[in-house]
Amino acid sequence: MIRKAAKNDIKAIIKLLLQVDMVHHRIRPDLFKPNTTKYNEQELCELLGDENKPIFVYDEGGVLGYAFCQITKTKGDILLQDGKTFYIDDICVDENARGKHVGTALFAHVKKYAQSIGCHNITLNVWNGNDAAYAFYQNMGMQVQKTTMELIF
Repeated sequence: MIRKAAKNDIKAIIKLLLQVDMVHHRIRPDLFKPNTTKYNEQELCELLGDENKPIFVYDEGGVLGYAFCQITKTKGDILLQDGKTFYIDDICVDENARGKHVGTALFAHVKKYAQSIGCHNITLNVWNGNDAAYAFYQNMGMQVQKTTMELIF
């Protein structure tokens, strides 16, 4: 079952955040510290109350995955069309549940939710080197919108 995250999911979400951090650390140890999370329990508690930043969990007797999302609205911009974008900030499937279509179910739920609230599109970022995530998002129908480049010193 996929549902909005609740306070009693925070400990499970933190365990998944650690897994995501280590994926990123392995790809880019020059940027990501090992064994940490991008949010602590207090920050997660605050996020749960923000309607513009919904968090969804896949719960099957325990949290097996999550999707951190953010709704961005553009109105009256001199350059950009008015609209609403649904950004997937982070999506994770527990390493012990991979291959069981948890990610596919989460993505389908997020897509349906984004459409139901009138979003124009879904966007996200994928780190270069995270080939499994890149292939997954392509299989979900996503395509490259823009490319961020860097020069490391």
